[in-house]
Amino acid sequence: MYKEHLNLTSLDPPLQLRVNASWVQFHLGINRHGLYSRSSPMVSQLLHDMQHFPTISADYSQDEKALLGACDCTQIVKPSGVHLKLVLRFSDFGKAMFKPMRQQRDEETPADFFYFIDFQRHNAEIAAFHLDRILDFRRVPPTVGRLVNVTKEILEVTKNEILQSVFFVSPASNVCFFAKCPYMCKTEYAVCGDPHLLEGSLSAFLPSLNLAPRLSVPNPWIRSYSLAGKEEWEINPLYCDTVKDIYPYNSSSRLLNIVDMAIFDFLIGNMDRHHYEMFTKFGDDGFLIHLDNARGFGRHSHDEISILSPLSQCCVIKKKTHLHLQLLAQADYRLSDVMRESLLDDQLTPVLTEPHLLALDRRLQIVLKAVEGCIEAHGEDNVITSGPGKPDSGHPNWTS
Repeated sequence: MYKEHLNLTSLDPPLQLRVNASWVQFHLGINRHGLYSRSSPMVSQLLHDMQHFPTISADYSQDEKALLGACDCTQIVKPSGVHLKLVLRFSDFGKAMFKPMRQQRDEETPADFFYFIDFQRHNAEIAAFHLDRILDFRRVPPTVGRLVNVTKEILEVTKNEILQSVFFVSPASNVCFFAKCPYMCKTEYAVCGDPHLLEGSLSAFLPSLNLAPRLSVPNPWIRSYSLAGKEEWEINPLYCDTVKDIYPYNSSSRLLNIVDMAIFDFLIGNMDRHHYEMFTKFGDDGFLIHLDNARGFGRHSHDEISILSPLSQCCVIKKKTHLHLQLLAQADYRLSDVMRESLLDDQLTPVLTEPHLLALDRRLQIVLKAVEGCIEAHGEDNVITSGPGKPDSGHPNWTS
């Protein structure tokens, strides 16, 4: 990697790989309880570095490279959606996934849109990271907003000829680019700077699969990705009884982590959780990584109750999660207020509009009422559980 980016003809000093770089420390700090610890100062440093460090390369992600020339226009669900993402590498050799702005903050997803054709939103990725941290899950990779100069920080540093070929100047003299795929190879699908600057989210890369292997597991509550038809969980209210009899949901904390993920997705309005990933190192009781949250925060005026099906059908929840939700429902620690304050630190503030922030409070009450209904039906001891795993060490500092 060092040799690849070393420019022998440059008068600048050669780039040095620092073992104390924030992204290296982020990777080293991953443990069985989360992607980072509560007290780690590394996250703030990593967010700062992703926001300010110059880029030294830009390229398509591996999944988009695999789809080049393999896109099937006959499919209802397009192979890579309608969202363009790029891998940016910084001067400290850290990498981040860049997702450019596709939708204005005050635009709501049309009610007639299916979840699998919805836009992916850069601000949703940023807000999801902040919410995940507030809930003390720590399962979303650090994500920050940045104004990127698409000419200097993408076009001029990429070595990918295909990526270079999709840049053009619009009639309004703005620099634009689009995804190279048969169904998207049109200028109307492009994203454009103003004239060069473009908003986007930057999500820190996880360690490579060679160093930290991960499993990709189908979500038991996966949705149907067709225009008709329903999955079993949508028509069978006793579906969870079947799931509980299947490994690994019959003996580990996996089901409780699925419920955590469902609560998180309900709060952000994300219906597109078809898979989840886990580090193999931590075994069956490891945490679920909450990746790809860009389809959240689409409709603040609608609460998709079906996302909560793992909670309402299984009627179990971690005690720690329940306590956090109860705290964030109190006036002094109201979720919308905590989110609003947290998002002020981002360069692209305001990240969320006020209706989206207020929707978090409304949805939180719905989650708590669902738990109360479970307790009334099954008893608190059968609903609230600490789980089979060891509890996380330390206690959150509520005042901070």
